[in-house]
Amino acid sequence: MTVVEKYFELNPVNTDPQRIRKERDRARKLKKSQWWLNLVNQGTCAYCKKTFSKNELTMDHYVPLARGGLSTKSNIVPSCCACNQEKKLEIPTEEVMRRVIVDSHHQDGI
Repeated sequence: MTVVEKYFELNPVNTDPQRIRKERDRARKLKKSQWWLNLVNQGTCAYCKKTFSKNELTMDHYVPLARGGLSTKSNIVPSCCACNQEKKLEIPTEEVMRRVIVDSHHQDGI
């Protein structure tokens, strides 16, 4: 089976500690909003679609802060701990593409 290495070239502008701190502060504010409470009360992980208690879901940035993501409603989703840890700095479409590549290499006998 082929292993595809994960490598991310990070832009220093996106990883600036002040920017990260500012975005995390915004995320903390959103976490207290009714919008977020409604999402976690639904209990569904945005990635695996499994059901969890609201205490088992974490706030995840679809596009990670270190890759330029923002703490906005359109970039934040509820995630189970396992999916959040597996995702790391990827965006979900990258993970899907990685699986397609691995599957096609596996089918081709590479």
